[in-house]
Amino acid sequence: MTKKFDVIIIGAGAAGMMCAAVAGQRGRRVLVLDHAKKLGEKIRISGGGRCNFTNLDVSAQNFLSQNTRFAISALSGYQPRDFIELLGRYNIDWHEKARGQLFCDGSARQIIDMLDKQMKNAGVDLRLGTHISAVRKTDGGFQVTTTDRVFEADSLVVACGGKSIPKTGATGFGYELAQQFGLAIIDTQAALVPLTFSDADLERFRGLAGIAVPVSVSCRGASFDEDMLFTHRGLSGPAILQISSYWEAGESLTLRLMPSIDFQTEIMAEKQRAGRQAVQTVLAKHLPKRLAQDIAAAFGYDGNIADMSAAHVSKLVAVLQSWKVTPAGSEGYRTAEVTRGGVDTNELNAKTLQAKKVAGLFFVGEVVDVTGWLGGYNFQWAWASGYAAGQVA
Repeated sequence: MTKKFDVIIIGAGAAGMMCAAVAGQRGRRVLVLDHAKKLGEKIRISGGGRCNFTNLDVSAQNFLSQNTRFAISALSGYQPRDFIELLGRYNIDWHEKARGQLFCDGSARQIIDMLDKQMKNAGVDLRLGTHISAVRKTDGGFQVTTTDRVFEADSLVVACGGKSIPKTGATGFGYELAQQFGLAIIDTQAALVPLTFSDADLERFRGLAGIAVPVSVSCRGASFDEDMLFTHRGLSGPAILQISSYWEAGESLTLRLMPSIDFQTEIMAEKQRAGRQAVQTVLAKHLPKRLAQDIAAAFGYDGNIADMSAAHVSKLVAVLQSWKVTPAGSEGYRTAEVTRGGVDTNELNAKTLQAKKVAGLFFVGEVVDVTGWLGGYNFQWAWASGYAAGQVA
């Protein structure tokens, strides 16, 4: 037997739940379907369990896309202050960390529970653990077939995310649906993800695992000043996660270690003050000891700094301020926080997220080719795009 709704939303993540609540509040009969057995798993594990739910400094510049202006409309229509106001209505306390990042004081579960209540209050029908076997366009809208029921609706919202963190149930189903309806897809890849070393580099840097150091890392015109972490697989930490969204296979990263320090001035001063020091001794005053030893060994100068020529000093400074590292790859979707690429924004209306070719079909959240920086930006895109579609679906 077929059951009729006004809106069917595929995906009960951040964007899907926001869209469902907003559409339901408009009086629309809304059904949310998800194959996962639990609600909002990506929300639950985000931000170390506290959910970095937005950022105070959101702008289109914080997002990657083939069309960097596409996100402006949705982000303007639902801003960080709007989500903060929603948290206030549910008495959810939060705090700001560095760089405008906002986190729950308590558990990320509070965000999930809030969105769940929003949907229930709006009369949304939520069905988890539901496998979708077919989706098709009908004369009156859309038909979604599950293992035990057929549903129909005027509007269909695809909010099932990207491929990142498959243990939460992530798949490429949203992209398959887009292609089924003739929409173009921008090639996808893991983003906000640790990068890996080649076997040779792993051997060289094995002793540095666990060391963190402030860096300025750049690639393809993008640059981030944050901490970098050496791991037993390669490089991680906020700086590397950020630049990974821009990095392409085979390219090098340029690292400036301790960007707040003028190593040229520091080394020359040490030459004058205590010239009998070894290179690693001078470097260890500013860098973790093991990293200082590694750089000194790789530099290959075994004399004291008093005997270093100006050319030697310049060469050492170049190592510290423009160190080239070529990752072998990334850890992939298994640990990626988000998927880069997705449904081509040229296929969608920027104000409503509705497909230009297919009336009543919407794509929101991570499935769209809009990828935010680390720091709450992707959640804000989820809230904003879900809200935009929920207003009209």
